[in-house]
Amino acid sequence: MNRQRLHDAGLAALAAALVLPVTLGGDDAPGVLEPGTGVHDLGWLFFAAVHLPLVWRRRAPAPVFWLVAALALGCYLTGHTGAFLVSAPLFALYAVARHTTARQLWPAVAVCALLVGWAWLTGGPPTQVLIGVLSTLAATALLGLSQRLRQDHRRQQLDHQARAAATAERTRIAREVHDIVAHNLAVMIALADGAAADPANAKDLLAKTSATGRAALADMRRLVGLLREGEQPLAPQPGLADLGDLAEQFRVAGLPVELCREALPDNEDPGLGLLVHRITQEALTNTLKHAGPGARAQVRLRHKDNTLELTVADNGTGRPGEGGHGLSGIAERAAAYGGAVSAGPSADGGWLVRARVPWEA
Repeated sequence: MNRQRLHDAGLAALAAALVLPVTLGGDDAPGVLEPGTGVHDLGWLFFAAVHLPLVWRRRAPAPVFWLVAALALGCYLTGHTGAFLVSAPLFALYAVARHTTARQLWPAVAVCALLVGWAWLTGGPPTQVLIGVLSTLAATALLGLSQRLRQDHRRQQLDHQARAAATAERTRIAREVHDIVAHNLAVMIALADGAAADPANAKDLLAKTSATGRAALADMRRLVGLLREGEQPLAPQPGLADLGDLAEQFRVAGLPVELCREALPDNEDPGLGLLVHRITQEALTNTLKHAGPGARAQVRLRHKDNTLELTVADNGTGRPGEGGHGLSGIAERAAAYGGAVSAGPSADGGWLVRARVPWEA
């Protein structure tokens, strides 16, 4: 017997124990149905039989209710009365209200009300007792119903949170995949084009193309390892210290890049460092792809008034194409840190990407 079944069995025993003192009182106990009959002989068998199905009330609420109601009615018709003829069906009714739908609840409530009305018509218990039973019946059904509605609402909230978390995770993964693939493919294409245009240096450029491809493959394997929890340890993410290597990678691909850093604090946040690296990577990738021949780029980092300012400017004539996800991805990254990213033509005719992110020194 599992823990849940033991819990249900304990509650069924408690339901019996609550009315046992009144039931033991026999004829001297205040009658819930017709007074003066009480429980004796066969009545104790009915007492046990009415409470036993309550062990399964959570697993099969509706069948348990109808069984308990039928046993209680049989007990009453054979002349055995007691408080358990009301309490046990109420326990079963609560389970119906708590664990089933309204379609199953209302017939059970209607049958209980009809039985109480029939008992009144046949001259059973006093009117005030019947009113109390009806009130308890309504309160039991409403309590169970409210608990079920609260549980359904809570489940819907959890489902919504799970869907939102899954959506956020898919977005994060999509950004990482885009940043890795788009950047490395742009560099590889530039290197391959350079090899085709410069046969004398083709061997060196093709070797660098191969190295870039292997680095991209390693990055993708690390990302897949993160998705498959426990498959491999977490690899360090790129940050501000890696901007020099990033700039050199673009220089090798044929894009001259100037990197300037001004008054940066020492307390780098790894997440903030990754954000700056990805924004720079996306901006330089767009320059490499769209700025045209002879373009140059400048990356400038400056910390002022607890804000990190990043600008990536080029003097090219091309523009990023429509429908891409890179700029929207870095904007989402910046927004997660309370920052903002803007991109557009600069005053001197090139293209400018500017980001501002809070960073307390």
